[in-house]
Amino acid sequence: MTQRERYDRMIAYFEQARPTAQTELHYSDPFQLLVATILSAQCTDKRVNMTTPALFAAYPDAAAMAKATPEEIFAYIHSISYPNNKSKHLAGMARKLVEDFGGVVPDDVDELQSLPGVGRKTANVIASVVFNLPALAVDTHVFRVANRIGLTKNSKNPLQTERELTKHIPPEKIPIAHHWLILHGRYVCQARKPHCAECGITDICNFFKAKQKTK
Repeated sequence: MTQRERYDRMIAYFEQARPTAQTELHYSDPFQLLVATILSAQCTDKRVNMTTPALFAAYPDAAAMAKATPEEIFAYIHSISYPNNKSKHLAGMARKLVEDFGGVVPDDVDELQSLPGVGRKTANVIASVVFNLPALAVDTHVFRVANRIGLTKNSKNPLQTERELTKHIPPEKIPIAHHWLILHGRYVCQARKPHCAECGITDICNFFKAKQKTK
């Protein structure tokens, strides 16, 4: 099987199985998604969604959050992983967003990464989810699933995985492909015990084929 055939099969499957795949983070505008995505680093979307309603009620936009201290923000996000660092990041991000971008979340990946707490993964999430740009965020789920299936070969880091995936996935499908792979990793191709019996693409999966050989 060629890589082109593997990718075509993967895309065809997910277009049928998950035609409306989208983020599971709750938000109502770009600023809220940016905040939620920063909070989601090494934390579950479920926990983030339990935390953000009160946070957004207190700080509904960048201007409001820019006036808050990290200590004030911490009170709302203390149940999130790494709350000390994230409260500092949110305060700094909101101030820079107001000072440099007029409180408007930019659509440029490089400009997004100039904000405190925003790395390439977070910037790609905003670019793809909010602006529907061909940016593909690679988290642990995407990294694992792409490697297991065989979409990537010997990728050593998220950036290598991102480049390989975006080279083979058509630009217009990249935003939703991000969600296909995340959700597949979250609910089917789990890290410790993948549910191969529930997977619809075992026919192209290197991990599944290798596992069958060991039986």
